[in-house]
Amino acid sequence: MADAQALDEVVDFTSGLIRIDTTNRGGGDCRERPAAEYAAERLAGAGLEPLLLERTPGRTNVVARVEGTDPSAPALLVHGHLDVVPARAEDWSVHPFSGEVRDGVVWGRGAVDMKNMDAMILAVVRSWARQGVRPRRDVVIAFTADEEDSAEDGAGFLVDRHAELFEGCTEGIGESGAFTFHDGAGHQIYPVAAGERGTAWLRLSARGRAGHGSRVNRENAVTRLAAAVARIGAHEWPVRLTPTVRAALTELAALHGIETDLQDVDTLLDKLGPAARLVEATLRNSANPTMFEAGYKINVIPGQAVAHVDGRYLPGGEEEFRTTLDELTGPDVDWEFAHHEVALQAPVDAPVFAAMRAALKEFAPEGHVIPYCMAGGTDAKQFSRLGITGYGFSPLKLPEGFDYHHLFHGVDERVPVEALHFGVRVLDRFLRTA
Repeated sequence: MADAQALDEVVDFTSGLIRIDTTNRGGGDCRERPAAEYAAERLAGAGLEPLLLERTPGRTNVVARVEGTDPSAPALLVHGHLDVVPARAEDWSVHPFSGEVRDGVVWGRGAVDMKNMDAMILAVVRSWARQGVRPRRDVVIAFTADEEDSAEDGAGFLVDRHAELFEGCTEGIGESGAFTFHDGAGHQIYPVAAGERGTAWLRLSARGRAGHGSRVNRENAVTRLAAAVARIGAHEWPVRLTPTVRAALTELAALHGIETDLQDVDTLLDKLGPAARLVEATLRNSANPTMFEAGYKINVIPGQAVAHVDGRYLPGGEEEFRTTLDELTGPDVDWEFAHHEVALQAPVDAPVFAAMRAALKEFAPEGHVIPYCMAGGTDAKQFSRLGITGYGFSPLKLPEGFDYHHLFHGVDERVPVEALHFGVRVLDRFLRTA
């Protein structure tokens, strides 16, 4: 089991990483190197030989391997990203890059997404070094850059240029799963991610006839684009149940003593109450308009208008997504992928899932572990190109009323110290026995 020093270190490391501002504003505006050096120094202190790897100066990744006791066993990837989304200090109760520890809580950008998990990984491997412990399987550790944008300088670069570092890895864990979800009915649920919707960030463009704003114009690019955007925003996508979501609904229904009727999912969700939040975003494909760019003067009809849409599609749902977008945009609007990543699905009856369930149950015997599909995406998408099956497993035991999902990219992001201690214990147990 992780030693007492590991429990102190995970808090210190979480706070220390938060204090390193690795804001990713997109378009290459980020510098992860100071955080990468921080992590590499602590890995080296555990007797490992971390590699610092960059595609672009300052956009640094760290990779290290812990040798296991069973050379015949496949390796396991454990990954976490070093970058964070922007935060405006004036909106926060504490400075977002203070890493302040107050009343048993660590505050700051990255506290749950995902410098907490980075700190857990560091604390666990350092505890192993002090105790002379080795995992059964080789464990490959990857701290990545650029996850909060395109991953081109991060996991994408590692997969394309340094695939040999992941030799033998068949499965991997990363964000975000194994956190406590309180369902309002007295149950503590621990959802472990076994799937992700695909990423389909879209650029829509319409061309028309430029002209004076006072004259009739039947070829107005803004009108054409606005109509397409309105159709996309109003579209009701049909329910498509993937195996992971089916398993989640079945287990949630059993937990709540409800008859499972997957032919009437809306009624089932109503009966599940707050627990429905774990699946409702992954029942369908989605497409949400987010940005609109058109014109330069109020009395000038522009010849072009552009919009951006955040699209997500279920495993197996990409063809339907493409076909539907063709129909919704119509003949006057073109669309293309601004960023496109695959959807993922992982088996929930695999031994590695059973090992995650067992590790959680050891330290949260009152908990109920279920599989779920993530609405968004992680670096697991890039690592899947190497044949690595990805799961979301960043364990945290959270008190009732602590809204984990709301804090992702939200204001006053924070994590309880006790949650970090729980995470270290569970992660240590899982990695040693998986």
